[in-house]
Amino acid sequence: MKINITCLFLIVCQFLSAQFLEKQKDLKSYTGYFDFHYNESQDAIYLEVNKLDEEFLYVHSLATGLGSNDIGLDRGQIGDGVVVKFQKAGNKLLLVQPNQRYRAITENKLERKSVEQAFAKSVLFGFPIKEQKVNSYIIDLTPFLLQDTHGVINRLISQKEGTYSVDKTKSALSLERTKAFPKNVEFEALITYKGSPKQGNIWSVAPDAKFLTVTQHHSFVELPDDKYKKREFDPRSGALSISYLDYASPIQEPIVKRYITRHRLEKKNPELAVSEAKEPITYYLDPGTPEPVRSALLEGARWWNQAYEAIGFKDAFQVKMLPENADPMDLKYNVIQWVHRSTRGWSYGASVVDPRTGEILKGHVSLGSLRIRQDFLIAQALSNKPFAGNDDNYKPMLEMALARIRQLSAHEVGHTIGFAHNFAASTSNRASVMDYPHPTIRLKDGEIDFSDAYDTKIGTWDKVTVAYSYSEFNKEVDESQELYKILDDAYTSGLRFISDSDARPKGGAHGLAHLWDNGKSASEELKNILEVRETAIRNFSEDNIRTGEAYSVLEDVFVPLYFFHRYQTEAAVKLIGGLNYNYATKGDKQTIVETISEKEQNEALNQILKTLSPEVLAIPEDKLKLFPPRAFGYGRSRESFNSKTGVAFDPLSAASTASDMSLSLLLHPERISRLVQQSSLDPKQLGASKVLDKLVKAVFEAKPKNNYHSEILNTVKSNTLKHLMNLSINSSSYPQVRALAYASLNDIRYLLNPDKRKDSNTVYNNYFLKQIQDFMTKPEKFKMLPSPKIPDGSPIGSFRCEF
Repeated sequence: MKINITCLFLIVCQFLSAQFLEKQKDLKSYTGYFDFHYNESQDAIYLEVNKLDEEFLYVHSLATGLGSNDIGLDRGQIGDGVVVKFQKAGNKLLLVQPNQRYRAITENKLERKSVEQAFAKSVLFGFPIKEQKVNSYIIDLTPFLLQDTHGVINRLISQKEGTYSVDKTKSALSLERTKAFPKNVEFEALITYKGSPKQGNIWSVAPDAKFLTVTQHHSFVELPDDKYKKREFDPRSGALSISYLDYASPIQEPIVKRYITRHRLEKKNPELAVSEAKEPITYYLDPGTPEPVRSALLEGARWWNQAYEAIGFKDAFQVKMLPENADPMDLKYNVIQWVHRSTRGWSYGASVVDPRTGEILKGHVSLGSLRIRQDFLIAQALSNKPFAGNDDNYKPMLEMALARIRQLSAHEVGHTIGFAHNFAASTSNRASVMDYPHPTIRLKDGEIDFSDAYDTKIGTWDKVTVAYSYSEFNKEVDESQELYKILDDAYTSGLRFISDSDARPKGGAHGLAHLWDNGKSASEELKNILEVRETAIRNFSEDNIRTGEAYSVLEDVFVPLYFFHRYQTEAAVKLIGGLNYNYATKGDKQTIVETISEKEQNEALNQILKTLSPEVLAIPEDKLKLFPPRAFGYGRSRESFNSKTGVAFDPLSAASTASDMSLSLLLHPERISRLVQQSSLDPKQLGASKVLDKLVKAVFEAKPKNNYHSEILNTVKSNTLKHLMNLSINSSSYPQVRALAYASLNDIRYLLNPDKRKDSNTVYNNYFLKQIQDFMTKPEKFKMLPSPKIPDGSPIGSFRCEF
């Protein structure tokens, strides 16, 4: 009898290979989208791969965080969501990430293949095959799970926090959230990093800064079906988007394709004007959130249902408590998570998005738990004697803080349902929760009233963005025309959408879009804010803290009050050299771009110059008696006033910090360059020379009313000189800007010259003159000396809130 040696060899190899799982003792098996087995003695997970060349979604995230806002590695932080697939290569399975940025959307297989071959793909991992079955392969997933997939090491290096590496001897798989479901499997691993910290942030949060341990989560998820309908992106819509290049596009059409991101939402009965959804968008709140914050977050997030009702969906957006046994890292759950850090910091909303289509698969909101305490502190500073005789009289302050938390909940959820910031909304009567809201404070009969500090509902702009992103249309109508009409009607009604980069204070130019501002006119609101600030400072007393608290706490309460005008100053200064423009498209009715009027620019300049006056900058002398040297155990922090006088409270440095803020904004090189350009096109415009002339006159010809104000003014003069010097040698500005700044320095030299002017301030004038002379002689030696750093202030975060 003949024996086929080759067949015998294969049978023997397969028999031996098949022994791998059988040799493992006490396996705990999981059945789901991928079956897998856990071996406790080896601390290993063995994955059964029965889906070769079948794409699925891979998402990594952090189940536990580091607790430092500065470093930014938070509990529940979502990482990348990428399309991957397993491919066999010899004796390995490769986890391959196809390139989604470059595609060919066509039925022509060879055309698709030509694009795939033209651009690189990424192999994320290679797995030796441990066992081959009839329709599947067994691989050891453990090394993949124990990698630094979330990029903790690179984050620490980029933040200059230290150099760390994964310590495998102190890392292990974690079974608490390792689970299998029909459409997804979830894995977790406890990862320990060893290294040496270089800054204090790690020391502040880790028990032993040489070892940092976090839990990393991995999800393998079935991709959605192909019934989701993509919707084209319009820059006027306020929707977030994905984009890719489609090389199968006809030559006459754009190659870049842009689509909005949104959850899948469909009516049960599309023929009805109002219908329930086939599957509502449901968000779940972290049960670890305490009351009364819990109720505030639930209420604020539920505001969005108002917008969905407006487009004919009944109860389509729901917010519930997360069930007891539910895993917040599971992609089945949209989650609002209450995140603790060592210092207050950003909140943000992130989403897991199908990169093929833009469909949002999971929304995940992270809300910093210390944020509400800062809002309470602001209300405490604004209140008139809140703790006079009754230390339990905190309810009005708490209500203002909770009102802010409701708005914050709605804001961050808004990002996760597909919407960008709208920083022009505050000029249209709080038209969007996607703006950054400063508390709206007014004087009522001479008293500070913050009963209307924050909005209590969804905004009119928010209803526009929901209508654009989520409306369903009858087959009889042209969807593109209906979408265009939604945006056209919004603009006609006075609504505007301007987002992040156009709202930033330094270099920003938009006259309506600002961070943390209020009011239709930024300069009018700055005037109001300065009046509120003046009243609150006049009222400020020891009764702004509780009986028994150290006076050092009173100083901490005073910080946000003294700098209460900082964000409205940022808003008003953008009118100077400012522009009015929209994300206009050909054929719409929107203004493309125009210069802000000379009148508005002048009004803004007048208010900005007020922020440089001793009357605004000087802390009243009677208030200085409330701020002794810091009490034992109450050291200064990053949110304290800085001091150049040792233990003593330093009002001159406070004034220097505030004036430096205004001057750095006003004399930003790009702003002054725009002023040169604007006046060249329209001689009636404000122009750079007029701005510099007014600044020099306001600062160097001011008449202080006493010695204290005189010293405040000298700090402003010093800051003005350094910013003008910096402007006169700034290579990124126009030569005309440098010339005008140099001329301003000459004007100041003339004003300070003792031969030209009699002045009792001769000592300081001589010093300023020497500074100017030294600068003009050797400008290359000029160094921009910083003023004392302004304390942290931004209440919540940037984009992702930023994505």
